[in-house]
Amino acid sequence: MGRRKVEIKRIEDKISRQVTFCKRRNGLLEKARQLSILCESSVALVIVSSTGKLYSFSSGESMAKILSRVEIQQADDPETSDLAEKGMNYLSQKELLEIVQCKLEEAKSDNASIDFLKSLEEQLKTALSVTRDRKTELMMDFVKTLQEKEC
Repeated sequence: MGRRKVEIKRIEDKISRQVTFCKRRNGLLEKARQLSILCESSVALVIVSSTGKLYSFSSGESMAKILSRVEIQQADDPETSDLAEKGMNYLSQKELLEIVQCKLEEAKSDNASIDFLKSLEEQLKTALSVTRDRKTELMMDFVKTLQEKEC
C-alpha cells in the first residue's frame, strides 16, 4: 500500500477530522522535536485545535524565552513592528481567561438561569470567533510581510 496525495480541504466528517488532527498534530510535534535536535535550533510550536485546546512544544529554551527573542527581533524590524503594535491592542490570553472565569463564577453564584447561560455561551462563541478571525488576519499580514521581505 503506497502513499497517495491527499487533497487539502476541510474534512467534513467530524470523527475523521479529529483523527486526522491528532495524527498530524503528533507528526508535527515530532518533526519540531527532530528539527531542534538535528539542527540545534530553537523551535517553538503552538497548535490550537478547533475546540480551543492548546498544544505547545518548545525545544531546550522555554517558550517565553523564544517568544521574547522573536519580539526583540521584530522590534528591530520596522515592517514587523507595525504588526506587533496591532497585536498589543487585544487582550492577552491570560486576561481573556480571567474574564471568562469571572463570568463563570458569576453564573455559579447567582444560580443563573438557562437564558443567562445561553447568552454567556453565545458571547463566548462570538468572542472566540472574532479572536480567531483577527489572529488569522494578523498571521496572514505577517506572512505577507515576510514574503515581501524575501523578494
